[in-house]
Amino acid sequence: MRLPSTLRRLPNLSTRSRGLATLRPRPAGFAQFLKISDEVKSALNAGQPVVALESAIYTHGFPHPQNLELAQDIEAVIRAHGAVPATICMLNGKAVVGLSSKEMEQMTDSANHKEKMKVSRRDLAFALGTAMNDPTRSLVGGTTIAGTSVIAHLAGIKVFATGGLGGVHRGVEKTMDVSADLTELGRTPVAVVCAGSKAFLDLERTLEYLETEGVYVGTFGSDMYPAFYSREAGIKSPSVVRDAKEAASIIYASHALGLTSGQLFANPIPSEFEIPNSEIQSIIKSAVSAAESAGASGKDNTPFILADILRRTEGRSIKANRGLILNNAKMGAQVAVELSKLEGSDRSYGF
Repeated sequence: MRLPSTLRRLPNLSTRSRGLATLRPRPAGFAQFLKISDEVKSALNAGQPVVALESAIYTHGFPHPQNLELAQDIEAVIRAHGAVPATICMLNGKAVVGLSSKEMEQMTDSANHKEKMKVSRRDLAFALGTAMNDPTRSLVGGTTIAGTSVIAHLAGIKVFATGGLGGVHRGVEKTMDVSADLTELGRTPVAVVCAGSKAFLDLERTLEYLETEGVYVGTFGSDMYPAFYSREAGIKSPSVVRDAKEAASIIYASHALGLTSGQLFANPIPSEFEIPNSEIQSIIKSAVSAAESAGASGKDNTPFILADILRRTEGRSIKANRGLILNNAKMGAQVAVELSKLEGSDRSYGF
């Protein structure tokens, strides 16, 4: 039986003097399943800005080699804005944080093969435990927002940039389909920068769920909550964030208070890549209906709907997706830089 949120969030934290890093004590033996690159390790120990990145978008979203090009472009944007990228995925029986060029190629190449996993929180122990027991069962795993957040927190990374958040699916009263991304934000202190929730979800119920989980939600420069492809969908944002500096201050205050929930910073898609809400909604309605007819549910639902939207928009949706992800990478880097200034450099994660 799952404990109420208030009980699950009772403090169990270790606080460091500079930066007040609220890292919960790491479980014994976790290091054997984690591989952190030297670059990311050095940056964390030096208090330099680091931005976590998911990998499910590469293994289950874009085909190869377009996914490799996107991964390289995202990391380049983060470096250009003063932060260190930390792409997270499952490779060779380890949760890898920060990929080499060879590892990036191995991870993105899996998009064209069936032997891969989409890894959320529930899948982490299975993916790592089965590979430990039998190395021949080691698969490439693309981590979702939930899976990435767990590993990022274990590594000591506080800022995570991605495309769009999962959420409460339409028709939830029949399917009970609620993304694990939402509950993860409620129990893991990692800030997520994204273009709002994916537009085919029930956005109002998604925001209600996040409120119940104690997750702060703010939108950069607007009082309207963005809807992935669209800058707004007629739904008010719970709050407005002026810039990266203000976002960093919110993250810093949350860690200083010992809060164990994350924050969601919605970053509207740049206008040049936007598909207006009035246009995309009819397309989404058709895609959702097609998914129901095809019996695409659970982890297969989102990939089916995104592929159907891509077909119906004749490729415009993937251009929008690419544009918003690069924009979020830029903002994520700026937030991480401002947070590192607040925290100072006198800290060590003991790697």
